[in-house]
Amino acid sequence: MKTSIIGYPRIGNLRELKFACEKYFRGEITAAELEKIAKEIRLYNLNLQDKSGLDFIPSNDFSFYDGVLDTAFLLNVVPERYTALGLSKLDTYFAAARGYQGEKGDVKAFAMKKWYNTNYHYMVPEIDDSTEIKLVGTKPFELFSETLGSGVKTKPVIIGAYTFLKLARYKGNKKAVDFIESIAFAYSELLKKFRDLGAEWIQFDEPSLVMDMNADDIQLFKVLYEKILSNKGNINVLVQTYFGDVRDCYKELCKLDFDGIGLDFTEGKRSLELVKENGFPDGKTLFAGVVNGKNIWCNNYASTLIKLSELEKLAHDIVINTSCSLLHVPCTLANETKLEERFKKHFAYAEEKLSELAELKKITGSNCPSETEEYRRNAALHSEPRSGGNENVRKKVATLTEKDFIRLPEFAEREKIQKKKFKLPLFPTTTIGSFPQTADVKAKRSAYRKGEISDSDYDFFIEKKIAECVALQEEIGLDVLVHGEFERNDMVEYFGECLDGYLFTEKAWVQSYGTRCVKPPVIWGDISRAKPITVKWSTYAQSLTEKPMKGMLTGPVTILNWSFPREDITLRESALQIALAIREEVLDLEANGISIIQVDEAALREKLPLRRSDWREDYLDWAIPAFRYVHSGVKPETQIHTHMCYSEFADIIKDIDDMDADVITFEASRSDMTILDVLKENNFRTEVGPGVYDIHSPRVPSKDEIKAAISKMRERINDEKLWINPDCGLKTRGNEETVPSLKNLVNAAKEERYENS
Repeated sequence: MKTSIIGYPRIGNLRELKFACEKYFRGEITAAELEKIAKEIRLYNLNLQDKSGLDFIPSNDFSFYDGVLDTAFLLNVVPERYTALGLSKLDTYFAAARGYQGEKGDVKAFAMKKWYNTNYHYMVPEIDDSTEIKLVGTKPFELFSETLGSGVKTKPVIIGAYTFLKLARYKGNKKAVDFIESIAFAYSELLKKFRDLGAEWIQFDEPSLVMDMNADDIQLFKVLYEKILSNKGNINVLVQTYFGDVRDCYKELCKLDFDGIGLDFTEGKRSLELVKENGFPDGKTLFAGVVNGKNIWCNNYASTLIKLSELEKLAHDIVINTSCSLLHVPCTLANETKLEERFKKHFAYAEEKLSELAELKKITGSNCPSETEEYRRNAALHSEPRSGGNENVRKKVATLTEKDFIRLPEFAEREKIQKKKFKLPLFPTTTIGSFPQTADVKAKRSAYRKGEISDSDYDFFIEKKIAECVALQEEIGLDVLVHGEFERNDMVEYFGECLDGYLFTEKAWVQSYGTRCVKPPVIWGDISRAKPITVKWSTYAQSLTEKPMKGMLTGPVTILNWSFPREDITLRESALQIALAIREEVLDLEANGISIIQVDEAALREKLPLRRSDWREDYLDWAIPAFRYVHSGVKPETQIHTHMCYSEFADIIKDIDDMDADVITFEASRSDMTILDVLKENNFRTEVGPGVYDIHSPRVPSKDEIKAAISKMRERINDEKLWINPDCGLKTRGNEETVPSLKNLVNAAKEERYENS
């Protein structure tokens, strides 16, 4: 069998692309220097994949910011507000990605949303009635030619036409069906250009096919590809799906003139069943996603061979493939110098997954697969007993009852008690939690981790930063304060370091969006709280002010979703184990005088199954209770906040209300406050703070801009329930943007109060 991957990480083994882009944004390097670094990363990845023996090597999986954004620029789907700035091609691209505020104008960035059920974020294309979809970009062709220059004929990767139209946001009267002709023509031209360049295969990524599809969706997909494939000529077209199964359109998929069909046999619950029940068409190649592209555990060759053996009975030509792009795992284990070998041998990052594919290729080519050295070594690894068990934790989870997840008194009564206690003004102002992680903070943390400064010196520094942060917030005039989170490297890793059962890496960076990378910890064993996590710094911060100080925690579902999870127990059990630990922290904060506690569930929506029929049993039936358990034991006067990041909340808004928090803040600024209508339609009872400005852009919003956002909120949210805040934490911003933005926020809220009095 041949081997393939869907895509490869583009950030560089040591985040070289991130640092280069940030230098470019600061004006420290030129566009040419940035392009040079990007090319070096691409050619390194190409050489690595070629040497591994990979048969189908992707190109155009590289991006400076986001692949969907790249496709929008490729297809001329770029709003005039960006092109009118008169910037260079590269700077226009970054203006759409990050926003722009300077001599040429002031524009917000594209909206940003989660990429299906991952922690990656994509930029949402905007299509209005004047949009003319046509092939104008050259990037995919340039990158294919670049690989040819290195002697490698790659498989170009493009976001498929159906997925692009489904992900786009339509800002006029026209909808997806109105752009069938133009986008089909653009993709036909794209195929012709690749034919002329000598490409043999092209991969169209169509992850939207694993979503629920109605008759109109299926028809849209069919019509698009009937038109596109009628012009494919002698180039082989692979339609690649991932993150689930294609149960709604499998038959239509097989009938279309694709040469290869990529199916996910890792997350696709019904993928194998679909092939067994319906067969697989002769003359087509099955790209079988059997190597997990989203988790870091070594592949179990025995299990994989069983799947492949089943598939061999049904498909004549099989390519061993990853389940999705390797974008979602770290680059290489080579830089993990501190991780003990007894743990590290169980892991496979992107580079190691290339080795797994090579080994599976060798094993499947053997007359006696189970007798090969690679198979035996893998079997021995997977037969080792698992360490890290905690019977006490498992017993606690097993004995939880329904009443453990219910907080009393009910919300309406608590709301009255809390308003009487806190006496906050109308439209109370606050931030989400973190303040800018400036260079001195990062340098001091690095020195502390290397043992270059003592515990007392580091604590003194953190105390100083917290005191400065509290004083700044009081000067600005915020109503509910935070301590700034200067002691934290990451909102999940920091907590994991204080929980037994976690492992931590040095360089396991994964791209979240643009230049933002995260380093997910690994859940190795059963989880329990080793020691208090946040009490020390929260109580110190509260001692500096008479205003309420929020205790800042990360919720159990987000900790789980932003970790690499275990595969030997259920996600439900892992979530409840973490909930036990975070509940202990909540009660400790309350006992130490912290009366407002924020438990962030930034990633709640992220892992919601892509198919509605799976929502309850597979996710919501344990995710919502896990959050409720965390705060069900606090007093009525203790106010529980939560926060959620860039996602689509409309379809689970009632479940979010059922989390029974007292206040919820979430992103609204990049999505034009579309969440407001949903809140109003569902009579959302929880007090709410939709973000009034986008912190992922370097723009400084004006006071009038924020006032306009508040006015829009007040049309749909009761004044007594409305909080004013940014849409996310401020750690990635600088003080030069944060301070004026927050001053404008506070002044806007004050003017709204005055005008309402």
